[in-house]
Amino acid sequence: MERRDFSKLVGALPALSQAAAQSPKRIKAAMITGAGGAHLNQYFESLARAEEVASVCLCDPSGESNALARKLIGAKLTNSYPDTGSLFRKEKPDLAVISMEAVTSPPAIDAALEAGCHVLAEKPGCVRVEDFEKLNRKAKAQSRQLLLALANRVDPVVVEARRIFQEGKIGKLYGVELHLIADQTRLARPGYGKDWKAQKARAGGGHLIWLGIHWLDLAVFVTGSPVRAVTGFTANAGGQPFDVEDSAVAAIQFGNGSLGTLISGYYLDKGYHSHLKVWGSQGWLEVQKHTEVPLEWYSTLDPNPQVKRWEKPKGETGDAYQVFIRAVARACAGLEPFPLTGDESLAVLKAVFACYRAAETGKTQRI
Repeated sequence: MERRDFSKLVGALPALSQAAAQSPKRIKAAMITGAGGAHLNQYFESLARAEEVASVCLCDPSGESNALARKLIGAKLTNSYPDTGSLFRKEKPDLAVISMEAVTSPPAIDAALEAGCHVLAEKPGCVRVEDFEKLNRKAKAQSRQLLLALANRVDPVVVEARRIFQEGKIGKLYGVELHLIADQTRLARPGYGKDWKAQKARAGGGHLIWLGIHWLDLAVFVTGSPVRAVTGFTANAGGQPFDVEDSAVAAIQFGNGSLGTLISGYYLDKGYHSHLKVWGSQGWLEVQKHTEVPLEWYSTLDPNPQVKRWEKPKGETGDAYQVFIRAVARACAGLEPFPLTGDESLAVLKAVFACYRAAETGKTQRI
């Protein structure tokens, strides 16, 4: 049984290499949000803890997050602004972290890019992939990065799975099986139907674009093979009065011609079931993130092939958002490469929206 501690796994990421951690440069950050901003606790705490973030200014026209920001960001919080225009007239942040409704995100992203910021946006960041594609072109033209908050990329178990595959331990990619299942219970909570994530016009979609997107991205991240075509279905299995799916399935063709499947849905009473299995010509690996033994693999290249296991280090409390946001801050400071790119963020959005088109048209979509 193999065990690797969190610090060593994080150190395996280019974005967090220990070599560049000796004398960190510090950056200015802007946090832009509004009513219904998601994961604000994680963003505020992560910005407060990141050594490379010297200060944070806030823009929340609703005012809903002001008290929480003061509490969690603490002394790093320098100013609050009622709109992005006034913020960018007075501040010159290096990084803008944007957590807003999907439909209202593109104008905020555009304003941040106009101000010369790198941008980290809560997914999906748009309700039309064409809007994100346009913004990504703008970012690249200005030598900026526009990233989605796909923080699972820095999870130690995912980093280890990627290492195993990229080192050729299971050979050529043959196939992939994915599922990410969350609780149906949340959909029945009073008032949930008014949440932006329950409305297609405001969110772009349901479970697939909110949660399933992470596992689609991880399949590409671990294997290094892009999604080239998808077909699939969406449904409302639980019958809640929403116009977004609580259930989606997709059949996927990857860049090397191999195939995969994805199940993405709200089915449980609580918690998560997650699964990423990769089969190769020389073995297999399996990630089940929400279990005590989150990674197993088997390689016929070993002298005595047998199933190996990676377990969570005892007492490990590392938070993926904190690691991810610090990685982005270090990249903005020019200390490390970014943990993902705007092109990679756009690619997973294209795969999600292609699945929606396939479900609507009954036709396979090529990307």
